[in-house]
Amino acid sequence: MYPQQIHGYLQKFFTESNCPILNSNNHFMTVQLTVDMDKKIMNRPFYWRYLENTDGVPNPAQLTFITDQNQLDEDIKGEVVHFGSPRLNQLFQTTKELGAYVQMYEKVFNQSKIKTILTPWLGVNYKVSYYSDQTKEMFHSLGINLITGNLVDGFQDWVNGLDLNSRMSDDAFKITYIIKPIRAMERLDAALENIIQEDDHTWAEEAKMRWHKDREILEYFYEGIENKPECYELEKKAMQEQYESRIKIEIVNGGLFYLK
Repeated sequence: MYPQQIHGYLQKFFTESNCPILNSNNHFMTVQLTVDMDKKIMNRPFYWRYLENTDGVPNPAQLTFITDQNQLDEDIKGEVVHFGSPRLNQLFQTTKELGAYVQMYEKVFNQSKIKTILTPWLGVNYKVSYYSDQTKEMFHSLGINLITGNLVDGFQDWVNGLDLNSRMSDDAFKITYIIKPIRAMERLDAALENIIQEDDHTWAEEAKMRWHKDREILEYFYEGIENKPECYELEKKAMQEQYESRIKIEIVNGGLFYLK
């Protein structure tokens, strides 16, 4: 997940959560949290409990997020957010809790009496994790046109550049989808599996080599012992679990998008 993708995600997340963005460029943003969002992500329950018990005036936090530290020209102090960082993972989880599904419409400004046609798309954001004794995480955003079946990689980047609203404009009407969302979801899952299959998986082979090397060391320590103790089997099993390569796919969020 590139810095600009993270920046777009944060911008969309806080805008849709009614948290004003006070200052922003392409590499950082300062956000004023609402009371509800402060309670969700700032982990200070005693503060809010005290205010509620004393009828105090709430003062939700104001946060600055740096999404591309290398591109900053100004001396900005804030929290660096990158893919895999605790804060971004927290916001992913908050997105799930707030509702992983949205339905959005591209805004239409039509001077004529002819209404603008909006075409349905299904967009899904996936988090893919490669696990062994090391971890690699990636973000994939895929979209599919529910009329033509056309697939788009980088769907989130595309819709971030559009003017969207949760309510359809009066000057527009939406086409009913031909491809059912559940079938479209199957196509997106298959497309993601192809992306993963075509990826470089030398990480798994390298993990297997490290596993074999450590297993040889383990066998050396217990060489000549006919009745190996229980700890030998425990160490061997723990080593296998540590180095065994596996892939985890999670859906972060998604939705229906009606676009021009």
